[in-house]
Amino acid sequence: MLKSAINVSNRIMQRYLPDPFLFVILLTFVVFILGLVFTGSSPVQMVQFWGEGFWNLLAFSMQMVLVLVTGYVLASSPIFKKGLGKLASMAKNSGQAIVYVTLVSLLASWINWGFGLVIGALFARELAKQVENVDYRLLIASAYAGFIVWHGGLAGSIPLTIATPGHFSEDVIGIISTNETIFATFNIAIVLALFIVLPILNRMMSPSKDETVSIDKSLLQEETPLEAAAIEAEAVTPAEKMENSKILSLITGLLGIAFLVYYLINSGFELNLNIVNFTFLFLGILFHGTPKRFLGAVTEAVKGASGIIIQFPFYAGIMGMMVASGLAAMMSEGFVSISSDFTFPFFAFLSAGIVNFFVPSGGGQWAVQAPIMLDAAQQLGVSIPKTAMAVAWGDAWTNLIQPFWALPALAIAGLKAKDIMGFCLIVLFVSGIIISLGLLFF
Repeated sequence: MLKSAINVSNRIMQRYLPDPFLFVILLTFVVFILGLVFTGSSPVQMVQFWGEGFWNLLAFSMQMVLVLVTGYVLASSPIFKKGLGKLASMAKNSGQAIVYVTLVSLLASWINWGFGLVIGALFARELAKQVENVDYRLLIASAYAGFIVWHGGLAGSIPLTIATPGHFSEDVIGIISTNETIFATFNIAIVLALFIVLPILNRMMSPSKDETVSIDKSLLQEETPLEAAAIEAEAVTPAEKMENSKILSLITGLLGIAFLVYYLINSGFELNLNIVNFTFLFLGILFHGTPKRFLGAVTEAVKGASGIIIQFPFYAGIMGMMVASGLAAMMSEGFVSISSDFTFPFFAFLSAGIVNFFVPSGGGQWAVQAPIMLDAAQQLGVSIPKTAMAVAWGDAWTNLIQPFWALPALAIAGLKAKDIMGFCLIVLFVSGIIISLGLLFF
């Protein structure tokens, strides 16, 4: 039965899921029309909302580009490739490879979502090099599936927001400790269940030998040590010698590491996207050995960043229409109106999952939904921490089939969204049941 569902899911995605850029264009038109029909906004107003919001994600877009570039650069360094290679060598067959990449991605994403996105995809590539007869699509889908736990982990933007003094809802709910959200019993139960179920589910989705889609291993090979040595041997002029200077890379890399140690000591080891990118960047400089080799890796990495660069402004425009027109608030209020004190966490989760298609940013989505959800929770007598985590899990849940977040992993893997979304759709249904049960009964 599972195999049949996977085949149907893959066929649907391969046939009907467009390229992520076309997906965001279609999504733009859908939100534009919904705004006209349900909010009473005029066409001129919707265009205004779209245009005014179009550049609101510029800083975040650059962060995501750096997630891809710095992660790829670090992974292409000799030391890191050797480490990933040794870890990948532990997998003796395709089933073990699927389980390992799922677990690594889950753990890395629980620590930090940017870290998980990159490490999962890079580890999947390394496994594809070493393990025979493993489905490359499922490897990457398994790596991306681990991303679902990030909001329930150490870097979840919503639980960290409400635990920070001065957050925008402090006058309503006060400061809520992470002991009541990230480390609450219901959240730990959900995370543990996903750590157990998803590796098994992904393993069970492995296609038969005849249906397995492998990748030509030569396409995954990078520069060899002999090629790198040949490049360095060509250095003749003073400029070329500086470009191949190991001392310059060492000093620069150690400078970055020194700040990283200072930051972690003084911040209580708090991770965020900027510090993850900073770490990847300076470790990449250090591990590549010379500026020339580092810049060569950057040049290769940037080739995969085009989707992020061009698509994220369109998502910002969609967010602008959703928020300014009131459409996001209307969606949330619709779910609240049919909730009871028992079902409210489930409907908060479901509404957040739907809103996430149009506002794919945890912090941005919380800003839209928080006033509605918190007021409803107080009226119904529902736990505020659980309400916040229900929205957080809803945001993370539908990321499984939202190309917005998959772009870095797809760029690293060299695949298209439709190649992995059939598998991710199955994970979406199973994980949705697990999260719903955790929110309702724990």
